[in-house]
Amino acid sequence: MGTPLFIKVCGLRTEQDVDAAVEAGADAIGFVFAESPRRIDAGTASRLARRVPEGIMTVGVFRNQPLAEVRELLDASAMRAVQLHGDEDLAFYDALRPDGRPLIRGVSVRGDAPRHGERGEDILLLDAPVPGAGEVWDRSGKRLPEPGLAWLLAGGLDPGNVAEAVRAARPWGVDVSSGIEISRGVKSPALIAAFIEAARAAAE
Repeated sequence: MGTPLFIKVCGLRTEQDVDAAVEAGADAIGFVFAESPRRIDAGTASRLARRVPEGIMTVGVFRNQPLAEVRELLDASAMRAVQLHGDEDLAFYDALRPDGRPLIRGVSVRGDAPRHGERGEDILLLDAPVPGAGEVWDRSGKRLPEPGLAWLLAGGLDPGNVAEAVRAARPWGVDVSSGIEISRGVKSPALIAAFIEAARAAAE
């Protein structure tokens, strides 16, 4: 693919999982502050984020939460980036931009993918119609972002299918959560390592 694949591992809640993701070579680690089985509090996220080397992005994930709450949780947990995965409008992104954190826009794709940068995001994440459900979505015939743009493919990816997805969609990066779990919300260090290995190999 010409450039290294960016890999984000999301929904981590334990030291073991964070250490596994770092050791396996993840580029970003997501901590979920939205309503979810993977939800984490700011104190725990802050403690776990301190285990993450400076060169790896720590991402606070939110969905349709008040701006003041988002800012408070980001500051309390010392996240290095923010992901908005709801119906947040351009004004919401504009309000967060001066804080200096990279902005990730998560979108549930039902038709063609939205254009990269429509909300001023730095990274566009394309997800299944039901985020976090582990469902693979049909990418055939859909207009995807142009090569070279910073966009992540998500939705139903796991160690067994990520290589094929990377070769077919040619994304800038991939995002995984449910595909590295042994039960809902419970991650497997072995699956984290297997996912990253398979994704990297496909991108070579």
